[in-house]
Amino acid sequence: MPEAAAGTFHRGERTAQQHAGVLEKMAARGSVAIRTYMPDQHREFFAQLPFIVVGSIDGERQPWASVLVGEPGFINSPDPEHLQIRAHALTADPLNQTLAPQATLGLLGIEPHTRRRNRMNGKVETISGDVFTLKVDQSFGNCPKYIQARRPELIDAADRVQPKAQRNDQLDAAMQGMIGKADTFFIATAFLGADDASARQHGVDVSHRGGKPGFVRIDDARTLTVPDFVGNFFFNTIGNLIEHPRAGLLFIDYASGDLLYLAVDAELIWDGPEVAAFQGAQRLLRFRVRQAVRVEASLPLRWGEAELSPALAGMGSW
Repeated sequence: MPEAAAGTFHRGERTAQQHAGVLEKMAARGSVAIRTYMPDQHREFFAQLPFIVVGSIDGERQPWASVLVGEPGFINSPDPEHLQIRAHALTADPLNQTLAPQATLGLLGIEPHTRRRNRMNGKVETISGDVFTLKVDQSFGNCPKYIQARRPELIDAADRVQPKAQRNDQLDAAMQGMIGKADTFFIATAFLGADDASARQHGVDVSHRGGKPGFVRIDDARTLTVPDFVGNFFFNTIGNLIEHPRAGLLFIDYASGDLLYLAVDAELIWDGPEVAAFQGAQRLLRFRVRQAVRVEASLPLRWGEAELSPALAGMGSW
């Protein structure tokens, strides 16, 4: 079985780790926690999911967060170094344009009702019809922190309606309504350079963010502010933003299936009175909207009531 490459973290991740005082600790931990193959437990986990979150990047260097859906088994792993996904991108999903041979993708497999999640970052090797195959670059697990427990169910094809897409360069009332009640969103980021110290090249990552409903503050029609809580100290998202301060955000309306895709510029606020005022925040993320796409009734999943993560009990609210 291949071993994880030495020097797992790229320079942006190392910068964030140094800022948090965990650089030496993570240098030892990274090569153990992050693999260049998927353990059997991860391979089996991906195969039982009805959806997966995907991070990609377009020709203008803009990351996007997307979602693919299918009957459990639509994802399979023929061997520890590959995943195959059989699915069509949803209406107006950026993945319709960004999925291509040799494209780098970040995958987040998440099972909200059990609070399990695993990540896989890799490169598209082949595309044939509605099936594409990815070669693993990084494979690692994530802790259950900040995941709201809700169970997804696929809806019958007869109950689906034709999705409608609305595009804007700022957040309209409907978009702000989705964001204002959200307790979860997904964020895609990218590392675009090369790093001789870690042997890391261009790559994309997608991650989960959870909080109490309303934890994403709407400052105005183009600006959002989000607390960033303590995590696993990998700093994949933060490290990418240090190097390339753009992100793709995905919000889901769990009752209607509406999806909101945002392309944003990102600013890291490391400390100061705003950070200190939000209980539990380690830093803040400020997003400025470049593009917004809301697609009504797009996601063919419906979800049960959410049970908020117990890890949020000590966290504040705006």
